[in-house]
Parts: sequence; structure tokens; C-alpha cells
Amino acid sequence: MVKPEPSAETSPDVRAEPALLTLEELTARVGLSVRNVRFYTSKGLVPPPIRRGRSGYYTADHVARLELVKDLQRHGFTLSAIEGYLAAIPADASAEDLALHRTMLSPWQGETTVEMSRTELGRRAGRELTDDELATLAALGVAIRNKRGRYQVSTTQLAVGVGLIDLGFPTEAAVAAADVYTAHGRQLAKELNDVFRTMVWPAYRDAGASPETIREMVERLKPLSIASLVAAYEAAMDESRRERIAARSRGRD
Repeated sequence: MVKPEPSAETSPDVRAEPALLTLEELTARVGLSVRNVRFYTSKGLVPPPIRRGRSGYYTADHVARLELVKDLQRHGFTLSAIEGYLAAIPADASAEDLALHRTMLSPWQGETTVEMSRTELGRRAGRELTDDELATLAALGVAIRNKRGRYQVSTTQLAVGVGLIDLGFPTEAAVAAADVYTAHGRQLAKELNDVFRTMVWPAYRDAGASPETIREMVERLKPLSIASLVAAYEAAMDESRRERIAARSRGRD
């Protein structure tokens, strides 16, 4: 009888080890230069390589951390902000944990903005826009100036924003509304993230769900969350209107 060859499952002497990448393989995988990888390592944004003799090797955890760093940069995080963000993630976080952070960072609405020059933006708006009008569009989140002096434009909302400007919507009101959205948005994001981190993520992790399953769950949850926020906002506005009407009625009594 032919005996089966020993395998990682049948032989106690064989221990599974994560796949190791050379520095060159790592840079090819994440699309970063050797210099950048070494810089991020020196800053503690990624752990040092695993040593095998005189050579250093990298794992999927290194890949996941570098991909998260790249995503944070794309979202406008400064180096110090990235350091602070990663400092809050446990050092032993798995590649799956880090992939979840990347999924939460991705846009919660399907639309992506289009970068335009000021001239292109004016052409799309149908006329040249003044500085005050651009400030109003920025406050409304329709056209935001980036570091290169160009504008990230929500093309589906541009006509709405220009229409509000044409109706005389005050820039000060747009800025004040933006401040309200920002303040409450931060608190809402913190509380929802706490719910996700303490209740949703542990349940999936403990059940052994794959990273793909978790990412799909988050992506499906995003539009439902947006719809729930809109519904809650509409209900609150209706309640506020009823309270104002009731207050005026009591004042006339």
C-alpha cells in the first residue's frame, strides 16, 4: 500500500507560515517605491520586516497597512493624522481588520466627483462664477477646491447648487449650514462607528466570516444607512415644524 505524503494537516512537524514577500515583491504589490516603504516603516506606520538571516520579508499584514496608508492619503490625511489614525489600531490587527478600515473609508454614496479647473467649472455651470458663488458651492459640498487649485465637483448636484445661487441663497447661510452638518456629522460618525466596532464587527469576526463577506456587508449597509439618515432627518423636520405651529397657536391663545 502506498502511504500518503505527509502534509501540513497530517504532520505535526510542519507548521503553517504566512506567505512571505521580498521588498521588491511588496513594492510591486502595493505600488509604492522602496524609499516610501522604508520611510513609512521608520515612522512606525508599518511594522519592520520579518528577518530571515540577513534578509527582510513582508506578509499580508504589511500589505494591508500600506494599502490603508495609501487610502488615508487619498482622503487628504496629513502624515501626522495618519500616524494618529493608525495609533488607534491594535498592533496585532489582522489583514482582515485593516481591510475593514479601508472599506469604512470608501465613499458612502455611489457618486464620485470630477476634477475641473475654474474655467471648466464655469463652462459646466453655464457662466463664470464669482469668488462668493464658489464659496457657496464649496459650503454646499458641490465644488471644493483641492490643493492643486482645481475643483472636485459633484456633477449631479452642480445644477442644484447654481440654481440656489441664482435664487439668492446667502453664502453665510451655506457656510452656517455646513458647520451644522460637520459638527453633527462627526458625532454621528463616531457613534455609528462605535456601534459597528463593538457589535457588528465582533459578531462577523467570531463567526469566521471571510474578509470578502465583511466588505460586502459594509457596502450593502452604506446605502441603507444613508436612507435611514434621510428618513430620520425628514421625521425630525416634520416634528420641529409641528412644534413651531403648536407654539404659535399657544401664543395666540
